[in-house]
Amino acid sequence: MKAAIVTVGDEILIGQIVDTNSGYIAKALDKIGIGVYEMLSVSDDRMHILSTLAFLQNRVDVVIITGGLGPTKDDITKVSLCEYFDDHLIRDERVEAHVIELFERVTGRTASQINKDQALVPSRCRVLFNTAGTAPGMWLEKGNTVFVSLPGVPFEMKGIMETGVIPHLVEKFERPYIIHKTILTYGQGESHVAERIEEWEDNLPDFIKLAYLPSPGRVRLRLSARGKYENVLKERLAEETEKLNTLIGDIIVGFEEDDTIEVVLGRVLAEKGRTIATAESCTGGRIAQMITSVAGSSAYFKGSAVTYATSSKVAVLGIPQELIDKYSVVSGEVAEAMAEAARRVFDADYAIATTGNAGPSKGDADAETGTVYIAIATPDIVHSEKFNLGQPREKVIERAANKGLEKIYKEILKN
Repeated sequence: MKAAIVTVGDEILIGQIVDTNSGYIAKALDKIGIGVYEMLSVSDDRMHILSTLAFLQNRVDVVIITGGLGPTKDDITKVSLCEYFDDHLIRDERVEAHVIELFERVTGRTASQINKDQALVPSRCRVLFNTAGTAPGMWLEKGNTVFVSLPGVPFEMKGIMETGVIPHLVEKFERPYIIHKTILTYGQGESHVAERIEEWEDNLPDFIKLAYLPSPGRVRLRLSARGKYENVLKERLAEETEKLNTLIGDIIVGFEEDDTIEVVLGRVLAEKGRTIATAESCTGGRIAQMITSVAGSSAYFKGSAVTYATSSKVAVLGIPQELIDKYSVVSGEVAEAMAEAARRVFDADYAIATTGNAGPSKGDADAETGTVYIAIATPDIVHSEKFNLGQPREKVIERAANKGLEKIYKEILKN
């Protein structure tokens, strides 16, 4: 089964807002065995909408449309649907009663006629009730394609997808199983990983596809299996994952879908009852931000010192000025002293420290731009490593933060 997602609105095309709806819809459809064939964004233009609907009809089984259902004149999706389906608008009494009640309860005002007109829907559509807003979803069919129109407000769209669209699609269509397994790797680039698993990849069965999802410091390997029998797919995915583990187990840090290194790190810290702190210079608090973005991180994160200036390293962390003068502020010796100080100051089991030159200028040190020293302090040892992370500045910071989390994760696993 194939689906298409269409977003309607000039605000998306001019970059005024970012389309998050399509990603959510694609994941929701994938979970029930409907693969997304394409995503399109179209303008608030009648002919553009009509031509898009005609283009997609019979090419895909399902078209999900979001946006253009508001009460103002520039929201023309509903009128365009009526034209495409040779239909007319009628007033849905249940929707109108909901609009009136919602306005009185939430705003304390009486709904105007333009608000009440949100209850106008094509006469042949299946109304998908919107408990969170005024614009209902609409289900229409033509030829071999189901067309579903949803409001563009994300939380309203999600509610209708969960309560209306997904249940109706499951009821209407017989769908294959689609199962994903995502393997998280850290520390090696996409090309290096690909070389290590090339023979394994070449021998994957036809119903299992591999996708590389690289980002700074990590590569996610997504295995997707599609077929009629769920148990067979799960068994083969488990077999192929085990083969993969024998090839690159040294860089695999997790298997759960969408788990990041900060989530994986937090899980192992919580399981072991250990704590962590950071002392950051060139990363400017990025590592601490990543760690604390995980719910429950207060159980294991003790604190962070962002000692950006050389003077702050001396005043806050107590790094000897003599050490800085001897080795330079961007050095392994200073990074190690920072990590040890973070462990001591925050009374943590582990600490990460960074010092470097993210660019574009050299700052207080003579180190080349992109040079970063990352130090790890544990209850037993402290050590550092030098990296040249290139440019631009933003990439250096992101790579250094990911590399720091990767290094501390591997260190914790040893104990």
